[in-house]
Amino acid sequence: MTYGTEDEQAARWNGRAGNVWVEEQALLDGLLAPMEELVVEAVPAGHRGRVLDVGCGTGGTTVAVARRLGAEGRCVGVDVSQPMVDAARARAEREGAPASFVRADAAEYAFEPAVFDTVVSRFGVMFFNDPVGAFANLRRAAEDGARLRCVVWRGAEENPFMTTAERAAAPFLPGLPARDPDGPGQFAFADPDRVRDVLARGGWADVGITPFDAPCALPTADLVRYFTRLGPLGQFMPEVPEEIRPRLVETVRAAFEPYVHGPEVRFTAAGWTIDARAR
Repeated sequence: MTYGTEDEQAARWNGRAGNVWVEEQALLDGLLAPMEELVVEAVPAGHRGRVLDVGCGTGGTTVAVARRLGAEGRCVGVDVSQPMVDAARARAEREGAPASFVRADAAEYAFEPAVFDTVVSRFGVMFFNDPVGAFANLRRAAEDGARLRCVVWRGAEENPFMTTAERAAAPFLPGLPARDPDGPGQFAFADPDRVRDVLARGGWADVGITPFDAPCALPTADLVRYFTRLGPLGQFMPEVPEEIRPRLVETVRAAFEPYVHGPEVRFTAAGWTIDARAR
């Protein structure tokens, strides 16, 4: 599944998808916590610099980075989704974190030039329709030698948990869009050679790509809510006829059984940690 043009993506994340992410903020925070650590560790404790968090969502990573910075540091989160940026601002205020947020498309937003010494992202850079142009725009926002740290997914074949719902639902939903491995989407940065090419053409050098396998978990009680509200199936669920929903949910829930361990659903997230320097 791809996510359409930039305008279609903006509409999606400013509509139902963005609102669902806000409503499921606590569930997603717990699920993605291991990958947050991989991003935050790129910022030295007490660092006084300026950090940009790309695709910040509801602000969990931005706030964590802001806490790690020194009193004179600054962390800015950017996301295309107004509902998520509103939630991020509320989180930062609630937690007393020195973070600020911009509702914008990071691929084309006119950031102040050469202002950030670090650019980070947790699963926020795989959705650009023009990734080279997007990373070139981020390069313009970064000072010479600035550090880039991104966490992205490896391929679908290494992340079977992430495609379980759509595979199980496919017999019921012939209209469920198939993923396009060459288009914007969750696994768009699965090929490390492509990533190196995109970053090099976007103005980044000294690219390092390291695999990680992170243990993740969510409460079993939240599993049905997870697959009916999030991911490709969750996006498609409002279009599912009422008469087939119970059987569809039962079938998909059964497909997740190998991951269920009593009160917890456990799986391994397979991804890349990407490091680079602004050329």
